[in-house]
Amino acid sequence: MKQYKPYTKSRRGMSGIEYSKLLTASEPHKALTSGVQRAQGRNNRGRITVRHKGGGHKRLYREIDFSYEKRGVPARVETIEYDPNRSGFIGILLYKDGERRYALLPQGIVAGSEIVAGEHAPVTPGNRLPLKSIPVGTFIYNVEVKSGQGGKLGRAAGSHIEVVARAEGYVDLKMPSSEIRRVLEDCWATVGEVSNPENKLVSIGKAGRSRWLGIRPTVRGSAMNPVDHPYGGGEGRSGRGLRRAKTKWGKPSGKGQKTRTPKKYSNYLIVSRRKVGKRKATQ
Repeated sequence: MKQYKPYTKSRRGMSGIEYSKLLTASEPHKALTSGVQRAQGRNNRGRITVRHKGGGHKRLYREIDFSYEKRGVPARVETIEYDPNRSGFIGILLYKDGERRYALLPQGIVAGSEIVAGEHAPVTPGNRLPLKSIPVGTFIYNVEVKSGQGGKLGRAAGSHIEVVARAEGYVDLKMPSSEIRRVLEDCWATVGEVSNPENKLVSIGKAGRSRWLGIRPTVRGSAMNPVDHPYGGGEGRSGRGLRRAKTKWGKPSGKGQKTRTPKKYSNYLIVSRRKVGKRKATQ
């Protein structure tokens, strides 16, 4: 981690990651980049559907190969690079046939490492295999939900998913949230844990740095008026005055309350619900 000298009040306690010691390239591979217009929390009609998003530094999109379509072709990790669109590090894979593709890299991998995607590939960090070929107890990331769709689960920095069981054509996976869910054994996953585990230790330090990241300010509900939030109003500083936490629209939120849609299509795939609040801290 990189610490800063407190020459201003906002600098005190601010921290970052020493990219110079971890990365091998400062500029992206131009052929694998494109411009992108970020939604910034708006839908196709321009209305805010996710609050607290907007602004931020302009970004160049790196086209990541989450599915590793070149099966059985060995590749060498040519670079380790920063990606402004995700928390983990990415790198260029140079395949034996000369093609280059970006991929999300695991912890411990270095430039020059060899990786391969295949049903009979070795179970080593960076290699990609179908779930039916991965032993129980292995840590994986970039996991498919539907076969051939590309990795969807376990893509944040430092995260991993554990293979805990296998039965009846399904594999049980323990998610970073502690939820255990079933995925078809024909889906593919990459062995290892996502790189850049120190990302969660970064202290942003000041409001301006959040704005660079595209994060807009969050106002406490208790600081609003009664018309604007269930927690609003009261003389002076006052608590929420409600037994259960609510959103701005009166829906249950956080603090151990169940917020998942009761009749969600994938409920039958959930073996064990995630543990939240104090229960999660003690287990």
